[in-house]
Order: sequence, then C-alpha cells, then structure tokens
Amino acid sequence: MADRSLVETTWDVVVVGGGNAALCAAITAAEKGASVLILEGAPKPYRGGNSRHTRNFRCMHRDPLSVLTEAYEEEEYFRDLLVVTKGKTDEGLARLAIRESEACLPWMEAHGVRFQPSLSGTLSLSRTNAFFLGGGKALVNAYYNTAEDLGVRAVYEAQVVHVGIEDGRFTHVEVELGGETLRIAGKAAVLAAGGFQADIDWLARAWGPSARNFLIRGTPYNRGVVLKDLLDQGAESIGDPTQCHAVAIDGRAPKYDGGIATRIDCVPFSIVVNKDGRRFYDEGEDVWPKRYAIWGRLVAAQPDQMAYAIIDHKSIDLFMPTVFPPEKAETIEGLARRLGLPVPALKQTVEDFNKACREGVFHPTELDGLATEGVAPEKTNWARPLDTPPYYGYLLRPGVTFTYLGLKVDETARVTAPEGVGDGRYANIWAAGEIMAGNVLGEGYLAGFGMTIGTVFGRIAGREAADHVL
Repeated sequence: MADRSLVETTWDVVVVGGGNAALCAAITAAEKGASVLILEGAPKPYRGGNSRHTRNFRCMHRDPLSVLTEAYEEEEYFRDLLVVTKGKTDEGLARLAIRESEACLPWMEAHGVRFQPSLSGTLSLSRTNAFFLGGGKALVNAYYNTAEDLGVRAVYEAQVVHVGIEDGRFTHVEVELGGETLRIAGKAAVLAAGGFQADIDWLARAWGPSARNFLIRGTPYNRGVVLKDLLDQGAESIGDPTQCHAVAIDGRAPKYDGGIATRIDCVPFSIVVNKDGRRFYDEGEDVWPKRYAIWGRLVAAQPDQMAYAIIDHKSIDLFMPTVFPPEKAETIEGLARRLGLPVPALKQTVEDFNKACREGVFHPTELDGLATEGVAPEKTNWARPLDTPPYYGYLLRPGVTFTYLGLKVDETARVTAPEGVGDGRYANIWAAGEIMAGNVLGEGYLAGFGMTIGTVFGRIAGREAADHVL
C-alpha cells in the first residue's frame, strides 16, 4: 500500500518527472523554502530520464570557466543553434537559455556536479561543452543527494496519468503507484516528464510505419503520458511531431535504452551507403558535434531504415571506440558479404568515391576542405580513398533520444493555456526540459544543448513555482 502521507499533504510544488530539469526545479524550489514532491515514473535504478545517458553541458562563457577553455559567447552560440535548427527557434527563449547557461555551470558545481578536464583528440569540444565526471548518471545521483539533503521527497515508479486543472489552475495529479491510483494535491506543478519517443504507436502515427524500425536510445519511461494529458485538456502545443533528436546508432543496439554508448562516430571519416550500396549524403558536411544529429533522420529515410558506414584502416582510431566491434574484412567485396550488401554495387561505389578523392592535407579535428570532385553526393571534408585494408563496416539505424512536440511556454517557463483561460497561461503550471524543448528546437540538435535547456528552464520553473506559493 502506498504511503498515505503522500495524499494527506498538500505539497507546495509537485514536480512530475525525475531527470535533470525536474531535479533543477525541485532543488531551486526547495532552496526557496517550498515543500517539494518529485514523482518519477521509473524505478529507482533507472531514475533520471535521458539525463543519465548524457555526457556534457553546452555553456556560454566570456572567459575560461571551470573546465572550459577560451570563450564561447552568445552570438557564436546562437549562430551554432541557427545552423542546426535552420532558424526554427524562438529567438527570445533560445537567447535566454544561452545567456543563463553561463550562470548554470557554477550552480551545477555548487550542487554536487563534477566536471572532468577538457577533452582533446577525437572530441574537440573543450571550448563549448563541459563534460560530467562520471557521466550523466553521476550528475543525476548528485542532484538526488542534494535534493534529499534539502528535504525533497522523491517517489519512484509513480506514473502520473492525469494533471488536475480547474478554472485554469492546477489542483492535483492522479498517480499510479503500488497498484493504486492516488490523488495528490499541490499548490503548483512543474511538468518535466519528457517527450513521447518511447510510445512506438505515437511515433508511428507521426512518422508512418517506418517508425516501428527506429531504435529508442533514450529512456523507455518517456511515453508522453503527461504531455498527451495536457494536450487533451487544451494546452497549447509547439513543435512538429516528426521532429526529434535522432542520431545514427549501431543497428545491433537494443530497442530501448541503449544510450550514448551505442552512437557511431566514424561517419565524417567514412562513406555511408544504403542497403543498395549507394551513398546518399555528404558525410563531411561539418564537424561531427554540429552534424551528428542529422544522421538519424537521414538513415530513417533510407530503405528499411538502414545504412552502413564504411571505413578503412587509416580511420579506425579517429573516433570514439564502439561498444560492438565492427564487421571486418581484407577486401571491400568481403566486407560487403559480411554486411549483407550487394557486392558489385558497393565495389562500384567505393571505386567511384576513390577516383573522386584529391590530394590534400587531412585534419581530422577541423574542416580541412579535403573534398571529392566529380562524384554525387560530394564529400566536402575528410575525403580520403578507402584503400588501406582491413576494411570495417557498421550497420546504422535511427536512434531517437527525444521528441520535439511539447508544451508552449513563455520566458518564465509558464505553460500556455487554451484561449480564454486566465491571462493565456495556466496560473500555476510550469514546464521544463524535453517536454518544452520544442520551443527552442524546431529541428536539428546541438551537442549538449538538451542539458542546457533542462538546466536553465528547470531552475526558472522551480523559482517561479516557489515564488508563486510562498
């Protein structure tokens, strides 16, 4: 039987979700003196949503800051975002997230998050992204420890199935917990329960039947239950349901929860072919952190949602090691047979590509302009002939981390209500993290920006909710 104190208390702030954004909101609200309840749908070992799969936080800074080198200022950060989103962003909210990120990093450190020294080698992100020591799970554990010290109550395997709203005002949540459906009352709510990517039927309705071939590299507990409940009640939505953060991951990864370890980072140094053995996009368009997130959608558009990255021995040590070893052969023909690709087609594709490569200086960590000539599609950087055996190949599949359809919010993270309700916003409902990321991410993705959105708007939501009730 569930703890009756949950239903006998009217909580100041009820936080729905248990990842980075939820925890930032809970900690901020608790520090202002609010009583806070976290309702996390996952079991305790899997708490933290997609945050436990993350590695880094993209941060603006005017000077070297903690582990970050040099400077990464607002305009450059915003330009990077415009490139990946193709301008599909709310500039005001995007710039708010960027500017506030500078204050977030010291706040994160003050609340138990540790960062590792700047990286080099296969990852050239020391100026823009701060990497968590111990990864996202260490961050999540640090925040839960901090929240516990502040008196925040966290309940696991607590699936919120309905958010009670009367006259534009949040009143309670209905929660499935321990075989019961409980009614838990609160004075304010912060919704941070993620997107809907783990609901394959919903994905298929948005994308079509091909979505059933997608892999969900994020948490299996983000099924969009809270998002759907709010949308069904008329909350204003934002974002295209077919847009999401999807990368190319190892086709041998599990259906759910493979996490960042399943990502394949060799694409800039490879050629990528479909199951017909044909190239279909410029593998060298830009540095990997600015382009890795387009490859999920590119692979999703190929027959059977499959593709193959092919490299030779020269490139095997130029990217992060993979969880599963690649297929390997001494000849292109042998590799094609191991991957199940048509041998003549792959052989011809490689020969055409090799003939199109030109002499030049190869720089693996920067745009080197080493481009092909006379082949379509062109490869605009890092184009070197595949001529040094052994040859390696990876099967790629689309791996979805989170979806962009979400709740529309304002600069205070307050959720937009149906027309005619209140001042156009719910009186006491805020949203943070992936459930509102579509306000800023119209399409595309920038490495580490999900954690920026979650941290910035989580803190704002927690502050605003606490100020409302205290």
